Amino acid sequence: MPRQKDLKRIIRARMQKTGEAYTTARSQITRKPLNDATAAETAAPDYASLAGMSDESISAKTGRNWEQWVRELDSHGGEQLAHKDIAALVHGGYGVEGWWSQTVTVGYERIKGLRDRGQRRGGAFEAGKSKTYNVPVDVLFQAWSDEAIRRRWLKDEGVTVRTETAPRTMRLGWPDGSIVALWFLDKGAGKSSVALAHQKLEDRAASDRAKREWSERLDALGEVLAKRS
Repeated sequence: MPRQKDLKRIIRARMQKTGEAYTTARSQITRKPLNDATAAETAAPDYASLAGMSDESISAKTGRNWEQWVRELDSHGGEQLAHKDIAALVHGGYGVEGWWSQTVTVGYERIKGLRDRGQRRGGAFEAGKSKTYNVPVDVLFQAWSDEAIRRRWLKDEGVTVRTETAPRTMRLGWPDGSIVALWFLDKGAGKSSVALAHQKLEDRAASDRAKREWSERLDALGEVLAKRS
């Protein structure tokens, strides 16, 4: 029988392949000896699938692939660290910028079985989206911070800016009590991007719904920015 952390990886991999619930996948794996395929998964888990991002993408933005990040964070006892402490380690210890430090942290937690896709440590759910625009970062930031501009594309009543550090980060309060955390990145040559995490959602259905809605809203923001340009 594999060690507990390896067992979680195998279960998650089976869930992705079969669509089974966690308990069903676990019972199928633990009721029989490891076959050659399962042993191979134990020896070489598909980190990219578990994390939800390819090795090529994470390596291009952070300088390490998932196997390397797992090795690095394991060396610091990452499985026992809180989410914010892992993110601080990735950012401060390895020089990874804000949004990508969160991406590494979330991917690592998924690989380790500490959270599922769309789920935060502790069981709450969130939805994440990002988009790049052909405007300077201060213009993009203003489109979120200025209520008059924001209403042109967001359309939600009762949204409030809880905190902001221009032109880098912002937190919005939603009328239903959820939170939207934002990170802004200057990409040079009149380009910038925003990445968001809509947090404190009640379940996976709410997370999936929020992702669809944010895709539409970010497209609408692009139309507003194009007119301003």
